[in-house]
Amino acid sequence: MTQNHVPGMETSAVSVLKRAVELDHSSRFQESLVCYQEGIQLLLDVLKAIKDDSKKAHYREKIKGYMERAEQIKDHLTREKEEGKYHEQIKISENATGFSYDALFKPYISETLTEVWVEDPYIRHIHQLYNFLRFCEMLLKAPCKVKKIHLLTSQDDGENSSQQSSALAEIKQSLQSQQVALDIQYSSTIHDREIRFNNGWIIKIGRGLDYFKKPKGRFSIGYCDYDLRECQETTVDVFHTKHTKTT
Repeated sequence: MTQNHVPGMETSAVSVLKRAVELDHSSRFQESLVCYQEGIQLLLDVLKAIKDDSKKAHYREKIKGYMERAEQIKDHLTREKEEGKYHEQIKISENATGFSYDALFKPYISETLTEVWVEDPYIRHIHQLYNFLRFCEMLLKAPCKVKKIHLLTSQDDGENSSQQSSALAEIKQSLQSQQVALDIQYSSTIHDREIRFNNGWIIKIGRGLDYFKKPKGRFSIGYCDYDLRECQETTVDVFHTKHTKTT
């Protein structure tokens, strides 16, 4: 890295670490830990590139402080997980942005994740089917080795029933080409919405995967990038269990 790149890297580090501190103060510890780790790595890269000794000393001190806080959070999370007490709540406000599936699920995805269960009664209409497809794409791009995805939803018995079954069949076939199996089950009594990861995380979203607002137009910002798409108000509850249900 050249000296010319340092200011940009410094700006990025400050931005990520500012977010880490905000999340930390909001008791969103798992998310803050991810940001602390990213920010620390950026500062370490800056440290390698700068020549000024006083600046180096300043950054070493900063890194030390952030590392100590990250370790405290890691210990706290480990204790809560071990005791089965972990519960975090994220409130998505009306018209909020920055809550794409990548952003929301990233803190809970790890290399040990291989199997996912999605229970959502509303994977029926075209935009909901696309939501599920985007969720699957997010898992394929994430740093994990997902081999199986289970979907439990309700069957559309109206005029869109063939659209639902053909779309899910296409998603299944497409995932198969990526060496991921999709198991589809239907229930007429399903009501709750829940996503379970076999690394112990359970994410319950009030609106399920369907918490995005309809874009204002096909060429409006947020149509393609869901981090820029406005959301509907909903609550996300995150739990951790050592004994994840497998059925």
